[in-house]
Amino acid sequence: MTWLETSTENCTVQRTLELIGEKWSLLVLRDAMNGVHRFDDFRRHVGLSEAVLADRLRKLVAAEVLQTVPYREPGHRTRHEYRLTRKGWDLWPVMIALKQWGDRYTADPEGPPLEVRHRDCGAPVEAVVVCTGEHGPLVPRQACTRPGASARLRD
Repeated sequence: MTWLETSTENCTVQRTLELIGEKWSLLVLRDAMNGVHRFDDFRRHVGLSEAVLADRLRKLVAAEVLQTVPYREPGHRTRHEYRLTRKGWDLWPVMIALKQWGDRYTADPEGPPLEVRHRDCGAPVEAVVVCTGEHGPLVPRQACTRPGASARLRD
């Protein structure tokens, strides 16, 4: 079965993009990964309307990428913060890869506005595709795609 013969009906990339592929969702996740937790902080920093933000947060909570955690400031009603779940944190390498690509191709001439560095040694962090066998980092031509366990023929 070749790629063109394979159905994309159950494609996991497509399913992932349906959950998080919209621009505002990715920007909310970027901010959550950088310590933003409160609705007003997301709204102010990401710069989107309350209605759009509420919709994206609802979808990310429903997908179990974010969870709500109640908090209460003295004299105010109970509200909720948004925290990444393990499923949400598993998107961190994706965000690093997007940042890495953006730093290379879309950054200002002076360089990227933010750096991600290893807390202990200070070296830059990067996303790398590796072979889980003995071969380590790979370039695209060293990998191949083949049908997986749930592959179906295209109708």
